[in-house]
Amino acid sequence: MTSVGALYLVPAPLDFGCTPATPLADVMPQATLAVAARLQHWICENAKTTRAYLKRVGEVVPLAQPVQALQLQELPREVHKKGDHGGGGTPVFDARPLLAPALQGHDIGLVSEAGMPAVADPGSSVVQAAHALGLPVIPLVGPVSLLLALAASGLNGQNFAFVGYVPQEATERARRLRELEALALKTGQTQLFIETPYRNAALLNALLTTLQPGTRLAVSSGLTLANAQVRSQSVSTWRQSGKAVTVGDLPAVFAIGR
Repeated sequence: MTSVGALYLVPAPLDFGCTPATPLADVMPQATLAVAARLQHWICENAKTTRAYLKRVGEVVPLAQPVQALQLQELPREVHKKGDHGGGGTPVFDARPLLAPALQGHDIGLVSEAGMPAVADPGSSVVQAAHALGLPVIPLVGPVSLLLALAASGLNGQNFAFVGYVPQEATERARRLRELEALALKTGQTQLFIETPYRNAALLNALLTTLQPGTRLAVSSGLTLANAQVRSQSVSTWRQSGKAVTVGDLPAVFAIGR
């Protein structure tokens, strides 16, 4: 009887889309890179960028097979847009067919574009399917931007929530930010959220316009990169900085609390 393979959750560096890239050995444990190097079956968001990542892995730990010979399966575009667990009336994504190689005894790696798959990124449906099929699920060590940002913020790390993206439309965004602020101030629960990097400036401006002066706002950008910045202070102090208040187009995590 063939034993089943395991599903490995393989983190990726946080420098996706950034220049220059961070040396993998600076942000990824050797043991994680060693597992990634031996895996020959992958589930990913994008095959092209995954091959580029594995090429970087191979520069540190030789790959078991050439990148071109690896078996890569992409998650459907709808999973990227609406999430693994349905949205807008769409059904929950059934990822079990993607795990067929594991039922034949092959270990599979799950990887997203940056950080830990299934955390602020697609992949949780694959993990759920692995549990349903009785496959071992093994998370590997690597950078997780949400926890790095939370730890660096000085906000409550004992009670926090990640709420994904806030609305883009100005009125709805302001309403949502006031809702999150009220929850944070009432309960002490830190509220974490993200934005597409080119909209960082618009979100920061909305935060400084909408939030109360005493609310604490933390912005962590470019985490693990050479030009990383973490700034955490009251909204009133942010406002006093005037034109000096900027946030670039690097990946960023925003947090509010008290």
